[in-house]
Amino acid sequence: MAVASLLAGLSILLIGDSHLAQPNYLIGSLHDALTRQGAKVHSIGVCGVQPADWTVRVNGECGSAERVGNRPATMTSGAQAHTVPVAQLIDAEHPNLVLVVMGDTMAAYQQVDFPMNWAWQQVSTLTGAIGKTGTQCAWVGPAWGQEGGKFGKTYARAEVMSQFLAANVAPCTFIDSLKMSRRGQWPTIDGQHFTAAGYRAWGDAIAHAVVTLPSVARR
Repeated sequence: MAVASLLAGLSILLIGDSHLAQPNYLIGSLHDALTRQGAKVHSIGVCGVQPADWTVRVNGECGSAERVGNRPATMTSGAQAHTVPVAQLIDAEHPNLVLVVMGDTMAAYQQVDFPMNWAWQQVSTLTGAIGKTGTQCAWVGPAWGQEGGKFGKTYARAEVMSQFLAANVAPCTFIDSLKMSRRGQWPTIDGQHFTAAGYRAWGDAIAHAVVTLPSVARR
């Protein structure tokens, strides 16, 4: 079966943090890759937020972006940049799939210890809100990026974050970005955020993973 026919008519709500908050980030590459394959996509990225922030309205720290279908992304800054409760979005749009892209913001790269209890509360709050709606969901974990940079990213903590998400995002399906590239393969601007080329590679890889999700393949 052709890839395009697998996603044709699929409605996807894509939410996340700063990786979706600039036009040449995943709100460009991933959104386009899913749309080309026939999906109807609504993407919202809010810089600096955590998973539980998507269950209430929370102002972003450094802007946001929103994109619907083939329209260009709309950028927002200041107090106007905020999350929208995921239950509200689902009730308004009835998507077939909620796709969450979050991990780097929780990884606490510059802290000695990974804040596991706090991270569990963050993740379970969001997955619980999605789960109550009965909507299928998938959670995209962090990619390798490059060590160092502004955020002090390390490969070891990226692995810890990825393994934590794999074990804790149910009922969502986990999508492991670490399997999509080699360490340091995709170029970044600060260790954590990719160049346009890096985001294209990551977006294409995520879109391929979405096609193979059991909930999508059964359609």
